Amino acid sequence: MAVAADEWLDSGYGACGFSAKLAPLSSAVPGIRVCFAGGVVEFLIYLVLGCFAGTLAGLFGVGGGMIIVPVLVYSFALQGFSPEVLTHMAVGTSLATIVFTSINAIRAHHRLGAVRWPLFAWMTLGIVAGCVLGALTAAYISGPMLQKIIGVFAIAVAVQMAFKLQPKAALAEPGKPALSLAGVVIGWASAIFGIGGGSLTVPFLVWRSVPMQQAVATSSACGLPIAIAGAASFVWTGWAATPLPAWSMGYIYLPALVGIAATSMLFAGFGARLAHRLSQVLLKRLFALLLLCVGINFLV
Repeated sequence: MAVAADEWLDSGYGACGFSAKLAPLSSAVPGIRVCFAGGVVEFLIYLVLGCFAGTLAGLFGVGGGMIIVPVLVYSFALQGFSPEVLTHMAVGTSLATIVFTSINAIRAHHRLGAVRWPLFAWMTLGIVAGCVLGALTAAYISGPMLQKIIGVFAIAVAVQMAFKLQPKAALAEPGKPALSLAGVVIGWASAIFGIGGGSLTVPFLVWRSVPMQQAVATSSACGLPIAIAGAASFVWTGWAATPLPAWSMGYIYLPALVGIAATSMLFAGFGARLAHRLSQVLLKRLFALLLLCVGINFLV
């Protein structure tokens, strides 16, 4: 639970919930000290981040979590958030924003009749349990170690995108137990990494002989229960965590949630339209390079 405003100020943290002390950011940006002038500047940063996250998500067809989490880690570090909680807050806040961005994607895919709702329903049973387990797992991992785990995952996704690694259909469509079990694994990993699960759900469904278009659509639908269950779990596991900045709800930082959600929902459509005018191969390789740099930086 966030500390009260007067306690926050008395403890040495600056105006508008920012740290006035701002210890050197050895874990992310060594030696840099930044003091934001107020909440307006902070909110503008999140609005801009939402624009980029929505555009890139629309361009590359991936959840914004792989973009939002790294940027929030750096942003929270520059604001002086404790290294022990800033990565957890980046993951929790990312999951909360996906609640809003996934709704538009679900509507679009549903209108096209591409979502396999029976598959979605049975996967959701496992996803909810997996997200709770993932949030509990993350709660027992230190902030710096969680950063390194996310870095490894970012590199893995970069390699997959750069070399277009996609499993070929090898098995029949999954039954109900297999769907629920896969949901547990996907939910667990998504909650740890702060993503909507598309980079995990699509390969699984394709491997189990679900057509690609339906796999993508069903994966988009699965992003909503992942985000809801994951965000709720990070509120719960972070409720008594310390030290949290003002305007926090567990491991969710509300100013970032509002700012990112507001613009990412609008710019996702712009990114999708832009994707039809640009080379998908080049774009995915550039994005893979970006993820590779993020992953290496998190590991160093």
